[in-house]
Amino acid sequence: MDYKYIEQLLERYWRCETSLQEEEILRMFFSQENIPAALLPYRQLFVYEQSGKMTDVLGNDFDQRILGMIEEDEPVKARVITMRQRLMPLFKAAAVVAIILTLGNAMQVALSEGQAQQGVPSVANVDKPHEGPSVAKADSVKSDTLQHKIQSPVSTITK
Repeated sequence: MDYKYIEQLLERYWRCETSLQEEEILRMFFSQENIPAALLPYRQLFVYEQSGKMTDVLGNDFDQRILGMIEEDEPVKARVITMRQRLMPLFKAAAVVAIILTLGNAMQVALSEGQAQQGVPSVANVDKPHEGPSVAKADSVKSDTLQHKIQSPVSTITK
């Protein structure tokens, strides 16, 4: 017997090019008792659907069991959530930020002390004014012009 047509249908089946009627032909062929040895490995693929329909059937009491599980009332317990529990994520975030800022400041102080000990001038030290006498302070003279004008007319009136 020549099984070329069945082999062609199998090739088309693997490429997903078969119609529903052609797949039904394959199912009918593989449901026979006499199948060639070359096509025997494919038999379980096509026979499984027919044998699976008969073995995988739900029992008559399935609906009652499912409805029984659904209709069981379980008491709902309400949980009281305090304000502290609600704000706990915020407290944790604030603590993380505080730790990061503290570590950043500690590293900044350690680095600035390390630069001062090495004697390396930093950019911040270059722009600072130098300590010493200021020329502007020595040159400035405080004089109140209003005091001189007020004293002279007062002295003339009292005479």
